[in-house]
Amino acid sequence: MLGNIKRLVVKLGTGVLTNASRQLDPGQMGELVGQIAALRAAGKGVVVVTSGAVGAGMGALNLRRRPAELAELQACAAVGQARLMAQYEKLFNQHNLQTAQVLLTHEDLQHRERHLNARNALTKLLEMRNIVPIINENDTVSVTELKFGDNDRLSALVASLLPADLLIILTTADGLIENFGAPSARTVPLVEHLDAAVEKLAGDTDSETAIGGMKTKLQAARIVIRSGIPLVIASGRKPDVLKRILAGEPEGTLFVPKPVKLASRKRWIAFFHRPRGRIWVDDGAKRSLRENGRSLLPAGITKCEGDFKAGEVVRICDSDGVEFARGISRFSSSEVMDGKLSGVEVVHRNDMVIL
Repeated sequence: MLGNIKRLVVKLGTGVLTNASRQLDPGQMGELVGQIAALRAAGKGVVVVTSGAVGAGMGALNLRRRPAELAELQACAAVGQARLMAQYEKLFNQHNLQTAQVLLTHEDLQHRERHLNARNALTKLLEMRNIVPIINENDTVSVTELKFGDNDRLSALVASLLPADLLIILTTADGLIENFGAPSARTVPLVEHLDAAVEKLAGDTDSETAIGGMKTKLQAARIVIRSGIPLVIASGRKPDVLKRILAGEPEGTLFVPKPVKLASRKRWIAFFHRPRGRIWVDDGAKRSLRENGRSLLPAGITKCEGDFKAGEVVRICDSDGVEFARGISRFSSSEVMDGKLSGVEVVHRNDMVIL
């Protein structure tokens, strides 16, 4: 599965970039940069999604806790991002590599034209053998409704955007841990099905510099494995961890992807929008959509929720309210709810993704 990786995304968490004082750790960063440089020298295309800007800003501003107020958080990110990139540039220069900073907001990847522009720019950067693109969320200008949520999700979206052959999330944990904190604790080496039992193994972080935890990593896993991209979650504190992963050695937790990659537009519909509403369908419609690849017709719709316009993405849910598909509605919520539609496709199969 990992034998022919040409393009990969590596996400570096705050915990593997900073020391106990929440300052950037040049020695640890240098170790990780050296591993990435070795992959680049071996002809691999590597995109780095980095956390650490807020953590670096906290250290520079002598803050002991992550700011809760938006303006203070944005200021902290602005201070830290400059320090973070300066350190990356210095370290990569030691390997004769240049860095390219890419700051994104959710809106950049939701808008179709900007989405394609971002992909084209990253693809061009990867064609330049001495460049390493370094991506972070534009925390200085991002507000709640425009945020990705966390950099685990951002890394999954970047991997889906390209698309990459592999996503590696490096963190302070050895991977997904079973029986965490108990003498019987062990790293789960392989996840073939991301189900409720696997999700129960996840816990939240207690770090003051980070957000998320294993739960957000599993949310990221849902994106990439449905896109057809494998994911490895592993410890960024282990020497040569990237080399070991690409050599197929047992390291961290490997999440097995779906056998076929989604097409670019399908990935965009499925993962790069915040759906504006929900459409409930009956069991017959669900079978028709999932098993026969049909379009959604008005006759199968039992309920509609939310205020959406024609051309916006909606969730498609079964009779229990569980989302199983996502698609672009050809009609507004008011048109869907008034019951007058007949003989038309509310969501065409070409505009729909079964999740």
